[in-house]
Amino acid sequence: MSERVASREGRVGCGAPRARVSRSLLPTPYSLLAIAIMLLAAGAARADPRADFLAGLTRNCPHCDLSGASFKRHDLAGADLTGANLHQANFHDANLAGAHLAGADLTEANLNKADLRRADLSGAHLHEAMLYAANLDAARLVGADLTDALMGTARFTRSDLTKSILRNVDLRKARLADAILADADLSNAALDFAILRAAKLDGAMLADARLIGAEGEEASLVGADLTDADASGANFRSANFARANLAGASFRKGDLFDAHLDDAMFGDTTMPDGSTRP
Repeated sequence: MSERVASREGRVGCGAPRARVSRSLLPTPYSLLAIAIMLLAAGAARADPRADFLAGLTRNCPHCDLSGASFKRHDLAGADLTGANLHQANFHDANLAGAHLAGADLTEANLNKADLRRADLSGAHLHEAMLYAANLDAARLVGADLTDALMGTARFTRSDLTKSILRNVDLRKARLADAILADADLSNAALDFAILRAAKLDGAMLADARLIGAEGEEASLVGADLTDADASGANFRSANFARANLAGASFRKGDLFDAHLDDAMFGDTTMPDGSTRP
C-alpha cells in the first residue's frame, strides 16, 4: 500500500500538471463548415453585381439597373442581362452576340452597328431604340416591342420576330430574308427596298406600311393585312397572298408573277399594270 502511494506521489511531482482541454471546445468538422458558409454568405452579400459588371469583372448582371450607362465598343458576347434596365444605354458597335436580353428594357437605347447575332431579345422593350446597321441575324425577338425603332439597313436574316410589335419602325433597306414575322404588327412600317425574300409574314399586320421597291420573292403572307399598303415597284414573284387583305394596296409597277392570290380580298387594289381591281 505504501509503495503504491509513493509511486503515485512520484509521478505527480515529476512536472507541472497538464491542462485538460474539453472536447466540447474543439472545432468540429461541422462547425468549420458552418463558419465557411457564413463567410461565403457574407462575401456574397457584400458583392455588387452592378459594380462588377461596370468594372468588367463579370458579364452577368440580370435585372441590374444600367440605365444610361455606356458600353460603346465593349465585348459583351454571351452576357446575361435578362430583365435588366438598359434605358438609354449606349451599346454602339458593341459585341452582344449570343447575349441574353429577354425582357430587358432597351427603350431609347443606342444599338447602332451592334453585333446581336443569335441574341435573345424575347419580350424586350425597344421603344425608339436605334439599331441602324445592327446585325441581328438568327436573333430571337419573339413578342419584342420595337415601336418607333430606327433600324435602317439592319440585318434580321433568319431571325424570329413572331408576334413582335414593329409599328412605325424604320426598316428601310433592312435584310429580313427567311425571317419569321408571323402575326407581327408592322403597321405604318417603312420597309422601302427591304429584303424579305422567303420571309414568313403569315397573319402579319401591314396596314399603311411602305414596301416600295421591296424584294419579297417567295415570301409567305397568308392571311396578312396589307390594307392601304404601298408596294409600288416591289417584287413579290411567287409570293403567297392567300386570304390576305389587299384592299387599297398598291402594287403599281411591281411584280406579282406567279403569286398566289387565292381567296385574297381586293378593293380598289392597284395591280402592277396600273389597273384597279375592285
